[in-house]
Amino acid sequence: MAEARTDAPQGVLARAEPVAAADFDALLTERDPFLVALDGVTDPGNLGAILRVAGAAGATGVVIPRHRAAPLTPAAVPAALERAVRAEVWTVGLAAEGTTSVFDLEVADRPVMLVLGAEGRGLARLTRERCDLLAAIPMPGAGDSLNVATAAAVACFEVVRRRGASPASG
Repeated sequence: MAEARTDAPQGVLARAEPVAAADFDALLTERDPFLVALDGVTDPGNLGAILRVAGAAGATGVVIPRHRAAPLTPAAVPAALERAVRAEVWTVGLAAEGTTSVFDLEVADRPVMLVLGAEGRGLARLTRERCDLLAAIPMPGAGDSLNVATAAAVACFEVVRRRGASPASG
């Protein structure tokens, strides 16, 4: 499926108008920014699930590649993190080696950008180094990791909880 323009096609192809890109610096300066950045997520299913989770959690934006579900270059991710830090947005990388539990994330009620790495390799080394802090999801059970979309859901809704948002009515 060459038309899918992805390394991990799922066997279905839809044609649609491209989603308009938002200005990253404008997202950083919105009132109470809550962003999700993806470092190397290539699976379209995971990308779609993360977009749905971020939207449902009220994230103000998701930082993804401009044209496809493929990794941002390592240089682009650190550059985005540096711009976030300059805008006084906390950058929180999700990583198993994080020293803070995602459930103890005191910066969640401030301007924040959650940074999620690809399954397998996780966050790139430069990305980990440029994050303000690394947070881990406690794993008391037999498993040692979560699917990236599931990790995004846990972390995004912990930000929602910490910000005191009421559940959507519907």
